[in-house]
Amino acid sequence: MNLSIVVPVYRGETLIEPLVEQLAMALPGLAKKYEVLLVNDGSPDDSWTQIERLSKTYKWVRGIRLMRNYGQHNATLCGVRLAQYEVTITMDQDSQHPPEEISVLLAKLEEGFDVVYGAPKKLPQGFIRNLLTANIKRILAYVMGIPSVKNISAFRAFRTELRSAFANFQSPTLTIDVLLSWGTTRFTSVEVEIGEAGQSNYKFSALVKAAILILTGYSTLPLRLASWIGFAMTLFGLGVFVYVLVIYFTLGSLPGFPFLASLIALLSGAQLFALGIFGEYLARMFDRSMDRPTYVIQETAGK
Repeated sequence: MNLSIVVPVYRGETLIEPLVEQLAMALPGLAKKYEVLLVNDGSPDDSWTQIERLSKTYKWVRGIRLMRNYGQHNATLCGVRLAQYEVTITMDQDSQHPPEEISVLLAKLEEGFDVVYGAPKKLPQGFIRNLLTANIKRILAYVMGIPSVKNISAFRAFRTELRSAFANFQSPTLTIDVLLSWGTTRFTSVEVEIGEAGQSNYKFSALVKAAILILTGYSTLPLRLASWIGFAMTLFGLGVFVYVLVIYFTLGSLPGFPFLASLIALLSGAQLFALGIFGEYLARMFDRSMDRPTYVIQETAGK
């Protein structure tokens, strides 16, 4: 099978050349025809200069320069839409995903699956970050409607034809894995050796933001949660009302101000929580109503 390798690049000035050299050794044994698409995602360093040089050195390297930083998933989508061959591989720029492990993904793909993730045998980050990442992956698997797939990662192999399921997708906020689930449910994962993780461009706040995006951008679960909280608060309010009546008719007095203040604070908090969820959905609708592009290509390099 022929392969298209998509690598989003951000602050990868010193990282992409070693990766391309590794790919140059691995790809001839994996495919008759192949290409590597290096998508420069508005990187502020000299990544584009390196990409131009590599595209001249290797005929199978293509460079795509985006006009600004759109995000990893946006840059990946750009590469996926420009891929020429029947199987697409996505991987990180820092050699954390060894090219020699691509064969493991392809072997699993040939078993009849449409999307194969390379799951690390050993988690590369610290305990807290690994825990947060694992929970985000669970949320993502739920949203995708494939809860059995827990090992979602940026190291993927999938059939390029799946992009037809989201050919008309246009939004500045996206998650590539959810888009892939629009075209198939035949997902799986396989354990691979993962290299030592470099400095991640994703901070804790970015991971939390990604979780909120996944939930409010592709799922109605938070809206249902707000409804259930509202229902629970209604039952709670009725219970308090009954309690106040019982106290009034038995003791002849009503609970004092502290009780009333705490009750108001509780109910107000529930209302603000629900309004916050509605606000997140309105923000997603606002983003899409503006018709902002998913990405804009500034220039390309290579064939």
